[in-house]
Amino acid sequence: MRTVKSVFTKGLRVKELALQMKRIGVDSSSVIVLSTLSSGFALALQSYAGLSRIGGQEMLGVIVAWGMTRELGPVLTAIMVCGRSGSAIAAELGTMQITEQVDALRTLCISPFHYLIVPRILAGTLIMPFLTLFGMFFGILGGYLFALITLTSSPEIYLVNIRNFLTLGDIVGGLIKSCAFGYIIAFVGCYKGFQTTGGARGVGLSTTQAVVVGCIAILIANYFLSVYLWKAGL
Repeated sequence: MRTVKSVFTKGLRVKELALQMKRIGVDSSSVIVLSTLSSGFALALQSYAGLSRIGGQEMLGVIVAWGMTRELGPVLTAIMVCGRSGSAIAAELGTMQITEQVDALRTLCISPFHYLIVPRILAGTLIMPFLTLFGMFFGILGGYLFALITLTSSPEIYLVNIRNFLTLGDIVGGLIKSCAFGYIIAFVGCYKGFQTTGGARGVGLSTTQAVVVGCIAILIANYFLSVYLWKAGL
């Protein structure tokens, strides 16, 4: 709430917001592609191994699509971004903290919260749904490549079942999760960065804690969001 209030009362630094969205989102795209593509391939393999035992191989496409849109896509994307961008946020702000750059901003009557934290939290929250859509697509594509390369049956069945059973609600639920995960990543990174003490060793410690705490918070939040979305019909 304080972030939103700061935007309306003190304005929004659009250039800084765009820069942070690039750092958090665009610069993480290659990691997202590789991780979700390989995970989609592995999910398809394991799902096929289980479905073939009960004669349900034709449902492979929708199983992979559900898994990637509802769970794996948002969670895996968030964990990858946390490892890459969450740690970078903590390291950057931690370095500014121990070199007294944050104190210098206060001396110049510039709010460190509005100048440093607000753009990063907004960027993380806004860019994560786009990264998650990216991850969902490549995860489903990985499953399709498995069906195309490995299965003897027609891979078109994979796509037909996705069109028949995947709903907009499945995708929207994953995107809602991704917004929450983006906020968590940026918030934890900023918090750990501002709590940094003890020189270079402290920066390394804050960076590690930002990744560990962020990933744990994402997994815990995922459970509660899944329950809430399930009760909401998404």
